[in-house]
Amino acid sequence: MTASDGSAATEWSPTGSVTVRAPGKLNLHLAVGDCRDDGYHELTTVFHAVSLVDEVTVRDADVLSLRLAGEGADVLPTDERNLAWRAAELMAEHVGRAPDVAITIDKSIPVAGGMAGGSADAAAVLVGMNVLWELGVPRRDLHAMAARLGSDVPFALHGGTALGTGRGEELATVLTRETFHWVLVFADRGLSTPAVFAELDRLRDSGRTLPEVGEPEPVLAALAAGDPQRLAGLLGNDLQTAAVSLNPALRRTLRAGVEAGALSGIVTGSGPTCAFLCASGPSAADVAVELAAVGAGRAVRVASGPVYGARVVPSSVSGV
Repeated sequence: MTASDGSAATEWSPTGSVTVRAPGKLNLHLAVGDCRDDGYHELTTVFHAVSLVDEVTVRDADVLSLRLAGEGADVLPTDERNLAWRAAELMAEHVGRAPDVAITIDKSIPVAGGMAGGSADAAAVLVGMNVLWELGVPRRDLHAMAARLGSDVPFALHGGTALGTGRGEELATVLTRETFHWVLVFADRGLSTPAVFAELDRLRDSGRTLPEVGEPEPVLAALAAGDPQRLAGLLGNDLQTAAVSLNPALRRTLRAGVEAGALSGIVTGSGPTCAFLCASGPSAADVAVELAAVGAGRAVRVASGPVYGARVVPSSVSGV
């Protein structure tokens, strides 16, 4: 599967409302380099979009507003501190209009979970406003706006599987054969991405020898072959040691997933969500039941990938 061809950004809509689905992401490979002068770390990562999605509805309104429901809605801001709000302001600024839209987000992606849920919501707002206002903003401009908003927002637009470099915003599509099946375990509490990077820097500065993930090429080959057994032994994340240092319970979760029958497990991104690769869809269902039974994390979900990036739900487009 490859990324969206851009139709999500140019589809015509009458004035009214548009709903966009945007996926959460896994990092199948995440190598973290040194901290750059701008404060970001140099990254090499393999992004993988999965079927755990947020639904974002954008409507014409008299003033910008944001409402949240679902996963973590009670802890998220509904003003300019929210990336979706800033995405609306950025798109409006780009076309010289006031950001007069009402945004409603139905969340399934965990908050502060390492799956880029906030980035997914921001990407969905860009796509939704582009369609709602019939702007025809080209894909390259959407990508540039996404990169201004955050390192993971471009991939939420792109979807599929991609090799990310720079701070993660420079993307190259990765060929992926077959569908891969995952079990996701949400931790009892989130982790701050800056805190996890800071912990990695602290551990490195302490002189401790940490595992390193190496080069991404073997991961890309396993994805191209569509071989979950091969991929399982190649999953790696330089941030995992730091995430486990900040939340030691993740070590038990990772062990429980493998004991339940997963091929392999990994902390995705900055954590604390743990992703377990399974041999098949039925196997993933069995692993999820077992993990739920032993009380792993606060919630267990089954997902598959790769899936498309932020895309309009065709039946959602409506007029006033």
